[in-house]
Amino acid sequence: MRRLGSALVFLGGLGVAVAATAPALAHEHPSGITDLVTPAVVRVEATARVDVTLLDHIGELVHVERSYEVPIGSGTGTVVTPEGAVVTLTRVVKSAKDVEVYAANRIFADHHKVKIPADFERHHAKDDRLDRHLQECYPPKRPTATCIFDVTTEIRVFPNISPPDREGFKAEIVTTADNPDGPAVLAPAGRADGGTGMPTAPLAATVPDKEGSPVSVAGFTGRPAADLPETVDIAHLRTGGAGEGGRRFKDPEGKADEPKKLGALIGRGLLGGPVIEDHKGEVVGLLTGGGDDARMLGVREVTRALAEARVTPRRGPIDAAFEQALTRFHTGYYGDAVPAFQRVLELYPGHTVAATRLKEAQAKRGTAEDKGAAQTRSSLADDRRGPPLWMFLAAGGVLVAAVLAAALLLWRRGAATEAPGASGRSGTFETSEGSSGEETEVAGPPTPVPPPFRPPAEAADPTVAVNRSFPALPRTSSGPGRSVLVARDPGADTGGTGARSAETGGGAAEGRGPGTISEQETRPTGTGPQRYCTACGMRLGPAHRFCGYCGHPCET
Repeated sequence: MRRLGSALVFLGGLGVAVAATAPALAHEHPSGITDLVTPAVVRVEATARVDVTLLDHIGELVHVERSYEVPIGSGTGTVVTPEGAVVTLTRVVKSAKDVEVYAANRIFADHHKVKIPADFERHHAKDDRLDRHLQECYPPKRPTATCIFDVTTEIRVFPNISPPDREGFKAEIVTTADNPDGPAVLAPAGRADGGTGMPTAPLAATVPDKEGSPVSVAGFTGRPAADLPETVDIAHLRTGGAGEGGRRFKDPEGKADEPKKLGALIGRGLLGGPVIEDHKGEVVGLLTGGGDDARMLGVREVTRALAEARVTPRRGPIDAAFEQALTRFHTGYYGDAVPAFQRVLELYPGHTVAATRLKEAQAKRGTAEDKGAAQTRSSLADDRRGPPLWMFLAAGGVLVAAVLAAALLLWRRGAATEAPGASGRSGTFETSEGSSGEETEVAGPPTPVPPPFRPPAEAADPTVAVNRSFPALPRTSSGPGRSVLVARDPGADTGGTGARSAETGGGAAEGRGPGTISEQETRPTGTGPQRYCTACGMRLGPAHRFCGYCGHPCET
């Protein structure tokens, strides 16, 4: 039972945690995603100026002149070009109410001192004669009209700048829709930016199709001021709905009545405000409707109205600099964001969002939240610690590999240069008489020297067998008295065979000890010049391939 109770407690706590975190996850919107659009959000106010002249001929003819400013509409617009072109809704700048009726009611009530409401409805006076003159004052104009009207519409745009512009700049209507909830395009009546350009908002290509796609809405509830910044709220789109009917809003969790919530914002001044997509921060439509039925006019209708007005939405240098600064700010590199925002304020001194973000970046620069400062501190710490250990290990490995490679190269070079007859070896040979014997070789220099060139016509002399004793020669295993190969004496007679005796001093002159040499040799006629061993300098026979003293090869 105790285990079962613990499990139930754990599952209950897990359920509470999931229930608490689900709304947060569902309503989690990226921070600062609206910063790309809010600098381009403006307040739009449209007013009709009516100059009316009343012809009072009840008594003496009297001309009564009055001027009235009649509000037509107000709402929010979005700047789409650096020159100041604005998109909003038609009913923000154009009213279905007749302002001439309003002016007629006002002038009759003021001049004749009668009670007529100051509205847009047609009324009747109690006095029949005044009532007839009042009805002739209402439009349309007739030959017997008692009122002459001159109506001009004035549109003023108040940008989102600091300090606020109390006068705004004038704009003219370029195009409007037949439907009051259709898009309208405005153009400044002169340069709205003073020659430096204005911040603009990026327009999306399409509207998100997914049910419950998160969006944000932005706008002003009055003229921008230090104590009246832009208003931003979140919402979610439903699928379906196109054209001027617009798409509806719905909270996917059903915890908020989003059409009613947004309708209240429309009544406060967000009519025509931008609807901002939640991932790229682009405008996907305009806020329309009102009351309990707020909707979104899609971006396709907006771009179509811009095309009809021959206005191409584009972004300017202020937007490029601002995007770079925002990227550094929202990624945590506050130290790098400070000069970037300062550059934006140089281009557009009244940029409110850049000024606000600059203060935040300056406050966080160099703190633990600043990733750039953290990287700098890490680099300085690495510099103080010196080079890392792996660098020394790598250098040691390279050095060891170089030593091993050099040793291997020297060993292979020594093996390649060792002479074939460098080590002592013995073999058998045959003399010219057919007798056999043993050949003993003595180690010579390591590098063989090729013998001199031998002419092709030189004939090989027969091998001479000699029994001799040389005390100064190195002792070999063959022992005394055995036959060895020696060179013939160049001073002997070349014409035949004979015996000669070598004096004792001859052996000493050649570096050998005293002794007597006797030999039998056959010398054929026409032999070539005497050859000598290139290793030890001893005389060689014409047919010898190896030196009989040192064993060095005579021919390659």
